Amino acid sequence: MKKITIGITAHVDSGKTTLSEAILYKTGKIRTLGRVDNGNSSLDTNLTERERGITIFAHQAAFESGNTQFFLLDTPGHVDFSSETERTMRVLDYAVLLISATDGVQSHTSTLWKLLRKYEVPVFIFVNKMDLTGADKKYVLENIRKRLSENCADFSGSNEEIQENSAVCCEELMEKYLDTGELSDSDIINAIAERRIFPCCFGSALRMDGIDGFLEILDRFTAEKKYQENFGAKVYKISYDDKGNRLTHMKIMGGIMKVREELEYINSDGEKVKSKISSVRFYSGEKFYTAKTAEAGDVCAVTGLVGTYAGQGIGYVKNSDGAFLEPVMTYKINFPSGVNIHEALKNMRILEDTDPQLHILWNEQNRSIYTAYGCGTDGSSGTDYIAEV
Repeated sequence: MKKITIGITAHVDSGKTTLSEAILYKTGKIRTLGRVDNGNSSLDTNLTERERGITIFAHQAAFESGNTQFFLLDTPGHVDFSSETERTMRVLDYAVLLISATDGVQSHTSTLWKLLRKYEVPVFIFVNKMDLTGADKKYVLENIRKRLSENCADFSGSNEEIQENSAVCCEELMEKYLDTGELSDSDIINAIAERRIFPCCFGSALRMDGIDGFLEILDRFTAEKKYQENFGAKVYKISYDDKGNRLTHMKIMGGIMKVREELEYINSDGEKVKSKISSVRFYSGEKFYTAKTAEAGDVCAVTGLVGTYAGQGIGYVKNSDGAFLEPVMTYKINFPSGVNIHEALKNMRILEDTDPQLHILWNEQNRSIYTAYGCGTDGSSGTDYIAEV
């Protein structure tokens, strides 16, 4: 089976996690449908996420559809957690951009579109909430083409309609279509991969409408990347499990990685280090299984590595450039009376490890902790703004 990494992203409240749940349910990976509002979705595993009904961290799941094994990364939709979404984009083969049929393209949708363009990620669009009153397919498709790209093509019809709609997006494909009367799937697949066509599908994740057809489109019109034989990996996230084990989430970009293998890399302090992999985990929500190896195209988490960071390249893979989204404020953290400031600093350092844009500053003179969330890539802070947290 080909291996494809997809990321689902959207403006907040567009039904992103609901779509993820619907896909996992349709492909047999979960037995019951969870709801974000009910705090029981399979991917929002963090306690704060369940209490507030929002996605804060990127979560991984895996499923199979047709001839494809998909690694699904569900990303935050709220603008406050956009940096987590941006870090995830660096390892995507394709993105699924979710748009509400009743709201159309919103402000953050446009921001996500620019980020996907920056990282050159091919995009499939799923128009959700088509079951709601006021949802008009023609109107929302016109809105998408006007706000995003004229090459957003309707892929919800017959095979002939898909070919016709694809041909309109590209002069080369139009010439071939006029000459031969048809387009091959490989023609369309290449155009999608080159971001010359953005397929659009329609449905309702909550009602499970259009999910089967969307999965067929994803299976049919995606192609696995060609990977090198040499080992390489891209780190996109750092997290900690319930036992305090440090997890380095990565996509294998070439070769094979084995348990107990020693990796050499430049750590977050700029030093060359060697660390041995203790375990390789494949997550689906909060559950995971271990494996002895991870191969090119796999998305996994490993324990044992120290000093790794999001955006880091290992092996032949280069480090990512600085983030496109950069906050600009510095906050002083005021803790309740009786809190051990040194223990608090230790915990804040863990948060800093998971979010590289969260710069924790310790002021020895007044024994205070500041978080410069929004420093530029050079570490310089923006406007000083003191606020209680």
